[in-house]
Amino acid sequence: MKKSLPSAVRLGRQALLFPLCLVLFEFTTYIANDMIQPGMLTVVAELNASAEWVPTSMTAYLAGGIFLQWLLGPLSDRRGRRPVMLAGIAFFIVACLAILLVTNIEQFLIMRFLQGIGLCFIGAVGYAAIQESFEESVCIKITALMANVALIAPLLGPLAGAAWIDIAPWQSMFVLFAILAAIAFVGLWKAMPETATLLGERFSAANLWRDYRQILANRRFLCGSLAIGFASLPLLTWIAQSPVILISGESLSTLNYALLQIPIFGALILGNLTLARLAGKYSIEQPIKLGAWPMLLGLLIAASATLFSAHSYLWMTAGLSFYAYGIGLANAGLYRLTLFSSDISKGSVSAAMGMLSMAIFTIGIELAKFAYVWGGNGLFNLFNLLSGLCWLLLVVLFLKKHHGSNTAV
Repeated sequence: MKKSLPSAVRLGRQALLFPLCLVLFEFTTYIANDMIQPGMLTVVAELNASAEWVPTSMTAYLAGGIFLQWLLGPLSDRRGRRPVMLAGIAFFIVACLAILLVTNIEQFLIMRFLQGIGLCFIGAVGYAAIQESFEESVCIKITALMANVALIAPLLGPLAGAAWIDIAPWQSMFVLFAILAAIAFVGLWKAMPETATLLGERFSAANLWRDYRQILANRRFLCGSLAIGFASLPLLTWIAQSPVILISGESLSTLNYALLQIPIFGALILGNLTLARLAGKYSIEQPIKLGAWPMLLGLLIAASATLFSAHSYLWMTAGLSFYAYGIGLANAGLYRLTLFSSDISKGSVSAAMGMLSMAIFTIGIELAKFAYVWGGNGLFNLFNLLSGLCWLLLVVLFLKKHHGSNTAV
């Protein structure tokens, strides 16, 4: 049974409270990764494991982010976005508290995987509801500004994690994550609207297969989804590998490691702010094209500098900062265009996008880890440059197939 979508006007106060509470949960899931990363050397030492397990913690977390997206999007289309979203937050809270009981690295990684499942609910359920609740230009501004709030996690997470690990046990971080998620749960329980368009329709394997077959047969959708994954991959490989590169490899303190995150994530926030100012003034494709220049130039600077001198970590940071500014400009518009490149219900489309992106992240982080082991900083940044070139090729193909070029951001 089809239902009309609520407009931003009809949502009233919920139009503000809903995205704020959603971004609080998104912030919590991000900081659950970014804050623990500087403490991972302490975690592996306490659990009698080697430093090679440090990036694998993030791999396990992102693998959890793939695990249920295929189910949650279509399920929320038919059973409602609200109940599925609230159940996901409750599950994340339990997983955060359960990690307090682990005694070895294997148990730790299992808990990280289960915590990562919380990521599934953000894209497949929460952001689908955001896209359905607001008209295009308003939605682009909201998602760009929401991204800035969420990006406080990778900006402050390493600093907070480095300071936290010096004064408190790493386990206490996860109590903090559970508390933040509980606040988001209460807010969404009060404010989240129901935007699902297929409420009451039978949920079956046949319907699931039919939807995903149509979605994945759409070549333009595939180009956009894969491009989104490759766009963010260098940033995620940096988050996963930078403790090893900077602390173990360059013998920097945890504080200096954390400070080097600021220009990268500060540039990402600046890119999102620039996008918010451009929204409504230019076509939705224009920021994507503008973002391509700093993205590719930054990755080229990082790769060239580290191939020439393996210890040029400051040049690597500068290059990744240029790259991050480009992502801030390009990603929100690309996400919107990709989501609406298919006519299938947005929960299923968003889930498919998330699965493809998370698959690239999970495999890419492990490949970047091996690139660093085999070839140090140079090969690591060359891998990131290759990711950027894959993004460029996919975006060219995506935009070539797009005919609505007069659509405003």
